[in-house]
Amino acid sequence: MIDIPPNASGLPGIEQLRVIVGAVMVVGLILAVLALIIAAVAWGYGANSSNPHLASRGKLGVLVACGAAVICGAAVTLVNFFWGVGQSV
Repeated sequence: MIDIPPNASGLPGIEQLRVIVGAVMVVGLILAVLALIIAAVAWGYGANSSNPHLASRGKLGVLVACGAAVICGAAVTLVNFFWGVGQSV
């Protein structure tokens, strides 16, 4: 039986990579908030101007932005969960 745990200090620059990944997650969350605001404005404008196509696109945009925020926020938890699943195989 082979048991090899992950080595967090085995490569040079791993701390900088963690900082970069954290920054990318923050940028993703900021962009998701921006997309949510733009989609909500489009939804509201489409609903108030009797434009059902724009209103439905705004609704879809709100859902996509919320989904992107959930995925960005839960990325670490998802990776850790599937890492655990992979270790139990």
